[in-house]
Amino acid sequence: MDEQKLKAFEDMLASICKQYDNTTEKMAKFKAKGKEKTVTYRQLFANKLQLQAMLSYYQTYGLLKNEE
Repeated sequence: MDEQKLKAFEDMLASICKQYDNTTEKMAKFKAKGKEKTVTYRQLFANKLQLQAMLSYYQTYGLLKNEE
């Protein structure tokens, strides 16, 4: 059971990191087009903040390396 939980945690963490990277890339594309005032950009910004908060919790508890 513990191995299943560890695997689920690792999968979740990888997913969050991937979502964060994808969101950051999308935001950069919107910014390059001067579309920072759009609803979509603002939604991406809110998602990025939420993902960032989750990653900071993992880092606080030593579950995330500084490189990630």
